[in-house]
Amino acid sequence: MITVSALNALSNVRHAYFTRNHGVSTGAFESLNCGFGSGDDAANVRKNRAIAMERMEMPPEGLVTAKQEHSTTVLVVDKPWDNENPPVADGLVTTVPRLVVGVLTADCAPVLMADGTAGVVAAVHAGWRGALSGVLDRAVAVMIEQGASLDRIIAGIGPCIGQRSYEVGPEFPQAFIDDDGNNEHYFSPSGRDGHFRFDLPGYVARRLALIGITMVMPTPCDTFREEGRFFSYRRNTLRGVKDYGRQLSAIAIER
Repeated sequence: MITVSALNALSNVRHAYFTRNHGVSTGAFESLNCGFGSGDDAANVRKNRAIAMERMEMPPEGLVTAKQEHSTTVLVVDKPWDNENPPVADGLVTTVPRLVVGVLTADCAPVLMADGTAGVVAAVHAGWRGALSGVLDRAVAVMIEQGASLDRIIAGIGPCIGQRSYEVGPEFPQAFIDDDGNNEHYFSPSGRDGHFRFDLPGYVARRLALIGITMVMPTPCDTFREEGRFFSYRRNTLRGVKDYGRQLSAIAIER
């Protein structure tokens, strides 16, 4: 379990970026796979989620996740729902104490945000497509609608794929550069002609800064390279493995 110090400093907020360790799943999903969308046994996923909530000292029935589709949909959550048949969203916001909002990732960036004074928290699934399309902007706007203040929001960027592991094709950078010419700085040449390496966490951090969030803390992890700690969609895909586990990142107002 990984945390960031700025969110830890909020006395009424509890958060965690979980690794793949200390769960009950086996095989490609070993061991703390929290994704019902994987091919893992649902009973294992339920147990893993309960383990995660126990470590956060939160009720297992209080965890809420969504069906993620790289959208810009952000929902306000005021009560638990059926996590095995959830609505589509890539961001969740709540003001309800001990209701835990979470996202599931396996290379994309999990972003947890909080305004501890207002008692508003958010969990956002930020892959390249969602981040470019504005899911982070939308999540912050919803937080403000729920009473948060932009100058108090703290954001933590959880474990995701690192730049040296994220090779993209010749056509990939153009959409980012068309959106903002400064985005060229998040691409460096790779070893293959015409290919690049994309800095996803760097791009997400800048996107948050442009929104106006002054406290943004990344975690120095690379889900692709750290096989013993993290699931990775890209790592499994390159090996010809069709399925993969998902690690959970979650946040809640404690009281």
